[in-house]
Amino acid sequence: MTQFTDLGLAKPILKALADKGYTQPTPIQAQAIPIVMKGRDLLGIAQTGTGKTAAFALPILHRLAEDRRPAPRRGFRCLVLSPTRELATQIADNFKAYAAHLGLSVATIFGGVKYGPQMRALAAGVDVVVATPGRLMDHLGEKSATLGGVEIFVLDEADQMLDLGFVVPIRKIASQLPKDRQNLFFSATMPGEIGKLAGELLKNPASVSITPQATTVERIDQSLIYIEAQRKRPLLAELLADRAVERSIVFTRTKRGADRVAKYLTAAGIEAASIHGDKTQGQRERALAAFKAGEVKALVATDIAARGIDVNDISHVFNYELPNVPEAYVHRIGRTARKGKDGVAISFCSDDERSLLKDIEKATRQKIPSFDRRNDKALAAAAAVADKLAPAEKYVDPRKADPRNNVPSELRRKRNRNGGGQGKSAPGKGGGEGRQAQGRSDGRNGGRGGQGRNAQGGGAQGGAKQGGDFRGPKRGGGGGIQTVETRWSPID
Repeated sequence: MTQFTDLGLAKPILKALADKGYTQPTPIQAQAIPIVMKGRDLLGIAQTGTGKTAAFALPILHRLAEDRRPAPRRGFRCLVLSPTRELATQIADNFKAYAAHLGLSVATIFGGVKYGPQMRALAAGVDVVVATPGRLMDHLGEKSATLGGVEIFVLDEADQMLDLGFVVPIRKIASQLPKDRQNLFFSATMPGEIGKLAGELLKNPASVSITPQATTVERIDQSLIYIEAQRKRPLLAELLADRAVERSIVFTRTKRGADRVAKYLTAAGIEAASIHGDKTQGQRERALAAFKAGEVKALVATDIAARGIDVNDISHVFNYELPNVPEAYVHRIGRTARKGKDGVAISFCSDDERSLLKDIEKATRQKIPSFDRRNDKALAAAAAVADKLAPAEKYVDPRKADPRNNVPSELRRKRNRNGGGQGKSAPGKGGGEGRQAQGRSDGRNGGRGGQGRNAQGGGAQGGAKQGGDFRGPKRGGGGGIQTVETRWSPID
């Protein structure tokens, strides 16, 4: 059987692999690593959990170490695009572990966190950057990142990029890359649009396909339960109470649904946490840390987590609601039965989800074994108290929990129309300047317009009116700044 030592990888990489206890490559690693080391473009089709991150990370690090050169300022030699923050973090962690003895730098670029640390990380140049498309586009727009020095471009989980609507940003990013580069394209499935994108980016690629398109992992024991929608929560609590369920992920279709299910499970005495796109980065990291530490038995997630959670020993996956996209079923259940272990995937199906089930079975070319729990009297009794344990409530976006983000919608629209909230004072006011502090309001509530050069006042008052009741720092006559109590702007 092939060993990592047979693939010609650099000795520092082999030492890092030995430190992690890896000796034998997975099938996709054994096939992809020699191809990437030769500098060829690659199209890889492999399911989640097959080790495809190492399939491109190891040969990339080998090539960068063989041809050491400084990365350009604000640039990087290798760019990896990932659909989610969690997956970007996971990929970057793998790069860092494999490069432990190489001295190569790795950075992550994604949203939900401040720009400053990312700008500082990019300033001197980085060997490998793992980024989500949206935040990378922001950095490109601000000129804090450049793509002129990219030698290797990796597009990971391309099919989820399509699901999340990232195809247009990917094309924009690719258009700014050097033409002379190596392209690596990885996906678990190959829908038509993804095939078209691969044709645009890849040049005479080698293909590696480990499993047929959209087939599910054979080591997963899959089953389906027909159940009324209002009785899904008590059924889920009943199944999670089984001691055989050690660590599980519960998938819902909506963010609000994830929070409601997690709240119900907690009220029922089951340790649960939710993770989705409306959670702040800190909330998501804390929920994942608790799940990895075993403090949480059930992690309730939307599909944003289907590719970004790398947690060992997940025994069960529950599809509380069936996904709208059939291919997402493959990625959801791929969270279990990783690294050759067995796993269990249980899906709930209500009457209004029959069409989704039909699409899933067609895409995966299988008939999922099913059980009927409809009209179950015990579940009916439990469902009667479910809303008392977790009543429906007005949804509050976690990102708006901070009152400083509680900005009236009319103010947001006005700020957007005026190009970032640049208020205009009446002509002649503010020392006859007309556009009072144009371009210096810094986009903050319009009220910052009061910091302009209005020696006679007036302009400051006009700028403050743009921002409602906000009272910011004021300038006195003669251009001097009066010392006043500093207050935050709602948009800061």
